[in-house]
Amino acid sequence: MSRLPALLATALCLAACASPDPLPERQVVLNAGETLAAARGVWLSEESGWILEIDGDGITRWQDTPAGCYRTTQDGPTLMSQVEYRYFTAMNDQSARFEYLPGDGHAVFARQPALPDECGTEDLTSPTAVFETFTGIFARHYAAFERRGVDWEAEVAAARPRVSDAMDDAALFAVLSDLIEPLGDSHTKLIADFDGARHRAQFGLGETLPMIADGMGEMPWLIGLIDQTMTDLLDPGARHIGNDRVIVGTIDQRIGYIQIFTMGGFIDTETPGTPEWAAAELAALDAMLDEALTEFADLDAVILDLSNNRGGYDAVTRAIASRFTDAGFDGYSVRTDPDGPPLIAYRIEPHDGPRYTGPTHVLTSDVTVSAGEITTMMLRQRPHVTQVGTTTRGAFSTPLAKPLPNGWYLELANEIFADGNGEIYEARGLEPEIRLDVFPADDPVAGHAAAVRALVARIPEE
Repeated sequence: MSRLPALLATALCLAACASPDPLPERQVVLNAGETLAAARGVWLSEESGWILEIDGDGITRWQDTPAGCYRTTQDGPTLMSQVEYRYFTAMNDQSARFEYLPGDGHAVFARQPALPDECGTEDLTSPTAVFETFTGIFARHYAAFERRGVDWEAEVAAARPRVSDAMDDAALFAVLSDLIEPLGDSHTKLIADFDGARHRAQFGLGETLPMIADGMGEMPWLIGLIDQTMTDLLDPGARHIGNDRVIVGTIDQRIGYIQIFTMGGFIDTETPGTPEWAAAELAALDAMLDEALTEFADLDAVILDLSNNRGGYDAVTRAIASRFTDAGFDGYSVRTDPDGPPLIAYRIEPHDGPRYTGPTHVLTSDVTVSAGEITTMMLRQRPHVTQVGTTTRGAFSTPLAKPLPNGWYLELANEIFADGNGEIYEARGLEPEIRLDVFPADDPVAGHAAAVRALVARIPEE
């Protein structure tokens, strides 16, 4: 289990909302040190507040905010703040799609006549300026104030008297942290380096993970869960594969079992965020599912265990969903305007390889988040699939990366995901049809196996 610590890393949700249809005339933005001529100019995405200034040498990023416009670099503390756009597709003379990966996303930018005059003209690094920038970014882009029961304007007004240019970094961090805590959104975080240390504010992690952190610790917990699953729960011959992200086996020789810890990270031979990485991740997933679902073809049922799934690459979620359907269906849609139409919607078609469409049970908990929730949201729409366990965390959006002018780093949720029927589960999570306590406080290791055995007992023999 030498690679097990990587399970604790935040999985990259890089290609959330990747377009299901190939776009024509996709071109590489930067090749051999030179940018694509058609992509040069100034481009604005109102959904993200990003301005791309592209000249012959490369891309310069600007943050367009209510408080001002400032330059940033793609060198933040998470992968979302490090990757840069690689592909360009002109939609017309005035708009284009920019993509990180081929077929990735709905990121539409509008061509601008020039960089706005205000960009780079103000020093926004003082505490008061950072406060106004931070709060303005949320007011413009955060998508779930109403669903999370937060009156942002009132919260900001109450916090503003605490802010002055005389305050130190620790005091400013405390104010900004206090503002995001009521959101209870694990896809919103603030990361800052000061006083010789890195500080992180992130809330809404549910009950299980804080309980584990305050108790036995996450690493012993994960090791205990994996060891118990492999040795006590599954039949001989179970496999821990996919760079330690996946467990595959059978129970009582009649039920197939797949546990997936992250939606991606199945390989470690490619640089994350590259097209080669994306292709290798999906190829590794295909190989694992081909083998598992071929083995499970004649079994009574399959358990897809996402109870410890931390999210990841959204293309993986759609690939998994395609393995558990015999007909096309509307998987989910994404928008950024709560009152607007979807930016994109995904149609899931059956995979042309091994599939399983018998009784399928998706096991979830409050650890299940992001891409794990998207997978659950899609699969539970199929008539042969039942969600079991406890309610998921309720954090779906791909984090929007917004570096702050003082060098701190912010991510926030700016997207609204809905299932094929238009139902939204942000903040409330996906409630199971059959409730089983997966990680009970008195024994969060043995409790998982007990929940799986209780589920097995409900599945009739064919």
